[in-house]
Amino acid sequence: MTTHVTEAAAAPSELAVRHFEEMLAFETDCWDVHESLKSACPDFIVVDVRGPGAFAKGHVNGAINIPHRDITDARMAKYPKDKMFVVYCAGPHCNGANKAALRLARLGLPVKMMIGGVTGWIDEGFTLTPSRKLGATVEPSRVEGP
Repeated sequence: MTTHVTEAAAAPSELAVRHFEEMLAFETDCWDVHESLKSACPDFIVVDVRGPGAFAKGHVNGAINIPHRDITDARMAKYPKDKMFVVYCAGPHCNGANKAALRLARLGLPVKMMIGGVTGWIDEGFTLTPSRKLGATVEPSRVEGP
């Protein structure tokens, strides 16, 4: 008996390998970001692309706040060109991270999207850090290279 799951056949293995490898080149998950941020010198920059108000209420600890509309060549020139950016927004219902990733990629910067965003972060049991001031960012001089 065919079910809703099996009515469309699975892709051949070689096609599935290519597909899933490509997916991992574009995205990372909350758990991997959380674990990697434990490093003394993470090899990526986490960017919360929501507005300053949402960022101030709570964000991934260590994230900088650059709303996706503010990602410009001039703004991003302050950061190392070879450092990967990991962008996130509110969650699966929000496409701000997609817009930010597109802007960064168009600027020639390496980027991945953290799937799940804030919703995924909280679902994993991780906490958010509130800001002391609205729209807090980190100075580029404090962002180390790879």
